[in-house]
Amino acid sequence: MHPFLFITGATSLGLLFALQEWISSRFWNYHVDLSLLMQAWGVQYFIWGVLCWILWWTLRPQINSASIKSMLLFFFPLSLFVCVLEEVIWVVLFPRLPMGRPPMPFWQRLSFHVDAELVDSLVLFWSAFFLFRGVGYYQRYREKERVAIQLKSQLIQAQMRALRMQLNPHFLFNTMNGISSLMRTDIAAADLMLEQLSRLLRITLHRGDAQFIPLSDEMEFIEMYLAMQDRRFAGRVRQEMTVDPHLHDAIVPTMILQPIVENAYAHGLSRLTSAGVLSIEVSSAGSMLRLSVTNSGTGLHLPLSNGNGSSSKGVGLANVKDRLRMHYGDDHTFSISEIGDNRVQVVMTLPLHFAERPTENTTGYGA
Repeated sequence: MHPFLFITGATSLGLLFALQEWISSRFWNYHVDLSLLMQAWGVQYFIWGVLCWILWWTLRPQINSASIKSMLLFFFPLSLFVCVLEEVIWVVLFPRLPMGRPPMPFWQRLSFHVDAELVDSLVLFWSAFFLFRGVGYYQRYREKERVAIQLKSQLIQAQMRALRMQLNPHFLFNTMNGISSLMRTDIAAADLMLEQLSRLLRITLHRGDAQFIPLSDEMEFIEMYLAMQDRRFAGRVRQEMTVDPHLHDAIVPTMILQPIVENAYAHGLSRLTSAGVLSIEVSSAGSMLRLSVTNSGTGLHLPLSNGNGSSSKGVGLANVKDRLRMHYGDDHTFSISEIGDNRVQVVMTLPLHFAERPTENTTGYGA
């Protein structure tokens, strides 16, 4: 409803009516000056454009909230006043009209034009009135829609932050437990684990509330976490990591693999005295990114369920599934299954997207 666009549109409409009248007069063999018609119709609708924009600018709240009573008691008299005012201005500007009649004084010409055009002018006024009212309804609808979307977005962000807050203490508690157990047997290893933990916490703090990061950053975090676990388990677990080098710039949710790796150690590898195996594989399958974590151990002791509703215990896996659901809806899969010889595999697939700016440093695995 910018005044320039509004008034220009109204004037253009008047010029179209002038052209239509000129074509009609030519068809009936009447000779009418086209320039005079353009001026008369153009100016008339220019005046209407100005008056209607003034109404929008000054009475918009009243128009949007007007009741039947206010329409009858206020806006109907106002419409008569505006219609007469428009005719007064127009008659002053065009003393030669009406054409084909002897010269008339101002008031007679005004009476002639009001009698001829009052109904048309009232139609214009009330068309503009209900147009403004419709625009008001639309604006309020869009505002409610925008507020609803904003509230939904804020709710999702709050839920995601709550999940992150749930995950970080869980990770910290489990890591500190591991350091505590090493304090009795290998103080040097415990000291090194504390140093590595501080590095991981610095990375976590540096990420802040970021919900998505490049895969290379996630794998760097996993490398440091695996180094801590390797120190803790003193070579009892063979770690394998395979990452397609073309996927280093793929976007993944923050800390999406760490809870799964932590779960593999807590519920499988920690129960072995030797020859444990942990395998992490990242590959693409069409338009999907596939993340797989396989570990040896004691297998699953619960009924298996594949797909997005797979059964599992623990804060970590539940947290991962909740975040995947909130990020991707139904456009992802999550499965946990026993693949034989007491080997458990967790597989996630999610939409494959890449970072706008490629990362400069990549992980040492899969290169």
